Amino acid sequence: MDYRKFLGKVESVVLPYLGGGTVDSASRRLRVTTPVTPGWWRFDVKGRDATPREPSEPECLEALPRVRGHAWGRRLVREGAVAEPLELMPEEEPPRLAPVSARRWFDGTLLFEGVDFESEAEGAARLALEQNQPLAHIRGVSAPLRAAFGYALLERVSRDVGIRFAPAEVRGRILAVAEGGRVPAEDCLRRLNHEREAQAVRTRQEREDAERRARSAELVEEAQRRMARLATRGVRGNPREDGMQRAQQALLNAGARPLDLRRLAGQRLEVTYAFMGERFVSIVAADSLQVLDAGICLAGADGDVTLESLPSVIREAIETDVLVVTRHA
Repeated sequence: MDYRKFLGKVESVVLPYLGGGTVDSASRRLRVTTPVTPGWWRFDVKGRDATPREPSEPECLEALPRVRGHAWGRRLVREGAVAEPLELMPEEEPPRLAPVSARRWFDGTLLFEGVDFESEAEGAARLALEQNQPLAHIRGVSAPLRAAFGYALLERVSRDVGIRFAPAEVRGRILAVAEGGRVPAEDCLRRLNHEREAQAVRTRQEREDAERRARSAELVEEAQRRMARLATRGVRGNPREDGMQRAQQALLNAGARPLDLRRLAGQRLEVTYAFMGERFVSIVAADSLQVLDAGICLAGADGDVTLESLPSVIREAIETDVLVVTRHA
């Protein structure tokens, strides 16, 4: 059989494009040759390259797992008070707390499908939110709807008191916020802020010590590089670029999605990535990928983990309701 005839084969497929330089099919990640507006597109796939041809309606969504919950902004709140980002939302967002359905794409992304029929519970919860009242005395409100209400209330209080939060940080307390209203919401945010301030005090000295060690190490490394240049001839790769590539691969290996990488002084990298529906920012050593500042509270144990093992630590913190984010993307 002559396999050469398959090398130029072009396949036409409809895929959800979320922006950036790649798009995910059922079996692999493809390079997008020409970035376009996010949405459903028909792509011509040749090898590992995907060329967008025209906007398209979704195809074969019924074969994907359906996820139901309630709308909180551009997130779907489902069982367990999990608030996941919704991709490819319509231009007109669903009403606040509306029941919505989505489909789980092959890479785990939730793709918006539509707004479901409402019951009296959604209207009652929406009215309580407008009147700044808790849900304690309203019956027939499901756990996901209570959680969506809690997040919406906490978001309002967050703006008033000036304390940011990530859903995964407050998930364990969100039903209590929904039941109790503004007072437990403020208490939740102030406790979170206190934990962040305590962590900042613990890590400030550690960061200064790490920067001093990094400056010393940089002087040693520069001397070693000068010696290597004298001893070596020929073309060599750029170690700084290699470090960024290894950082991206480490995140992909751990199930996280790299969003941005930035070189810092002292042979460090600032890494921004998405994991479990949240965005995180961490500082790592460019050569070893050892974590210098995890961006979450690790009680001073940042240096005990690497960039590849950090997502598993974040997962455990989320699942045990102890996540505290100290660096926001």
